[in-house]
Amino acid sequence: MECEPIAVVGRGCVLPGALDPDTFWDGVAEGRSSLVAAPEGRWRLPRRWAMGSVDDHLDRTWTDVGGYVQGFESVFDPSGFRIPPERILSLDPLFHWVLYGVGQALAEAGREGPLPRAGLVLGNLSYPTPTGAAFAEHVWLSAQRPPVRDALLTGERRERPDARNRFSSGLPARLAARALGLGAGAWSLDAACASSLYAVKLACDRLHDGTADLMVAGAVSRADPLYLHVGFCGLSATSRTGRSRPFHREADGLVHGEGAGFVALTRLSEARASGLPVLGVIRGVGLSNDGRGAGLISPAEEGQVRAMRLAYARAGVAPETVSLVECHATGTPVGDAVEARATARVFAAGEDVPIGSVKSNIGHLLASAGAAGLLKVLGALRTGIRPATLGAGRPLDALAGTPLRVLTAPERWEGRRRA
Repeated sequence: MECEPIAVVGRGCVLPGALDPDTFWDGVAEGRSSLVAAPEGRWRLPRRWAMGSVDDHLDRTWTDVGGYVQGFESVFDPSGFRIPPERILSLDPLFHWVLYGVGQALAEAGREGPLPRAGLVLGNLSYPTPTGAAFAEHVWLSAQRPPVRDALLTGERRERPDARNRFSSGLPARLAARALGLGAGAWSLDAACASSLYAVKLACDRLHDGTADLMVAGAVSRADPLYLHVGFCGLSATSRTGRSRPFHREADGLVHGEGAGFVALTRLSEARASGLPVLGVIRGVGLSNDGRGAGLISPAEEGQVRAMRLAYARAGVAPETVSLVECHATGTPVGDAVEARATARVFAAGEDVPIGSVKSNIGHLLASAGAAGLLKVLGALRTGIRPATLGAGRPLDALAGTPLRVLTAPERWEGRRRA
């Protein structure tokens, strides 16, 4: 069943190495990596206390490399919203990233509030933020006997963080809707690393059923970075070498990052009628769920095939007419091999299908991973360049004999641009 096409009319982001979509695209097109060691102070404790080794990492991490957002405070203006600045500044930067990114997407779409027929769908994992963790620490330490409390509750921890930081899962979406005048509702969802693209699907549904005329969709990921480092080392999912190498045969795990990405969406017919910029067109979305499987980091090939085939069936488009595929491809050997096999099945009728993954540039952004990939594709569509995936010079054996080809150097995108 074909669906009414949905136009992408605006973009916004807060990403490693980029605080706007054009800077982000420039970095991808130029083959830059934004993976660095943890900036000073991000772990809130001495680095030596947190570092372990591959052989000894209980409650520790063997690497501090990640995709970190830096310099955001210099561009964020809390006075530009419909909420008092002091009510914004006391919240974790996760809230600020949502306000900033959604506002960017609306601005590029030429839309300013109040917008009674506009809404927001926000992907957001319920992981602890640094400010939320600091609030929990304050509550716990304040309940201790005075000698312990006085010994531990020192410096900035004497002042209790804003209690609203407890609600970092759902409150950012509601706060953004209020601050930006979105009258058609806002809510959050957690579909793990599919969250931002799941949000796009639900936003398209709102436009298809006529309950909104403009929707912003995307996700934010700003968990406490030490929590992520320790957690993913505990899962044995983190790269031992600190390198993000999607589809490389010697890749040894993911490198996680942080950030937020958003797109503003409306019906294509209305975008054209209103003279809005059409940055891309969404013709179909496919969703599935693996159900019970081998584990958290062992995806099911059948589930991926089902999702892709549903998308192309809804779009009324043959997979072999596609000339760029942006993959999930996190750099984990099992996950990348499963995705290679699944994608090869869906695109089996194609002759040459270039593929890639933005995680080689910025790491795995968890809930925001799909949004970053979508912003990369929009940049490729606009400029006519298919960008390279870094560090993929020796592709997986699973790609041999398939029409899939990892882009190891940028290419001109000739002919019809369909991704």
